[in-house]
Amino acid sequence: MPRITAATIGEHRAQTRDRILQAVSRLSRVQGIDAISMTDVASEAGITRTVLYNYYPDKAALLLAFTERVTHYFIESFERELPADASPAERLRAFVRLQLAGLLAHPHPGAADLSATLGPDAYQQLAEHVAPMQAILVGIIADGVESGDFHAPDVPATARMVLAVIGAERVPLISGTIALEDASAMVTGFVLRALAA
Repeated sequence: MPRITAATIGEHRAQTRDRILQAVSRLSRVQGIDAISMTDVASEAGITRTVLYNYYPDKAALLLAFTERVTHYFIESFERELPADASPAERLRAFVRLQLAGLLAHPHPGAADLSATLGPDAYQQLAEHVAPMQAILVGIIADGVESGDFHAPDVPATARMVLAVIGAERVPLISGTIALEDASAMVTGFVLRALAA
């Protein structure tokens, strides 16, 4: 087990948490989140399973923490990459590209499989963690409707459908049957045509 090298116990705990979540990120690219075990994560992070369980009592808690980290990263990337004056269509293109890049960078099972793996309570918490991403999409579509660029009588329902279209490319992306840029262009084109005012 690594020695404590941080200035404080709090810093040490933060560093260990970071190592654990980085381990989940690396493992998810190789074997997928659903196949990762707590033993795998501990080994990849260079800690014992006992230490891992001190931070995350089970796989559901670990995946929730990881999802929260990925969500924050997505939101920061979206805000960083888009100028304030970007059009709704430009924002939608960036949203789709970042979502697809996230699916590729952190492969995970679909919603039904995650629900079966995590159980209904943890799955509901997971849905709450990703709600900020859906809120961004709702805002993009609402702005497009207001500007007259988009037509969407029910904005939240439209956002759910757009997320479903993005999610449909998860397996082709992960399997390598479609490239990220091709998937992004295809999904964006489809969605923009569907939203055309």
